[in-house]
Amino acid sequence: MILGYFEDGPNLVTLAMNGWADGEPAWWLNLQEQPVAAVDLAGGGGTVRARAAEGEERDRLWARWREIDTQLDAYAALRTTETAVVVLELVPKPS
Repeated sequence: MILGYFEDGPNLVTLAMNGWADGEPAWWLNLQEQPVAAVDLAGGGGTVRARAAEGEERDRLWARWREIDTQLDAYAALRTTETAVVVLELVPKPS
């Protein structure tokens, strides 16, 4: 699957959305059960651990998404539940 993301330091940040329809996307439900996953990026890839941003971190990352998509709040209002901001933390490779 392909996800839009931005980099926040060493982490990748994406939104758990189903085309702005209600319900969580299957990939996010899967990551909540098993948070470790592989990512493939243009410059390489690696292993990540997924988690939902909360509190001030979520507010900061949502504001960054708002800079990318000025219609973000309007689209999110179409959902009856809050859209999860998903942080994919890169897991260091064992040495």
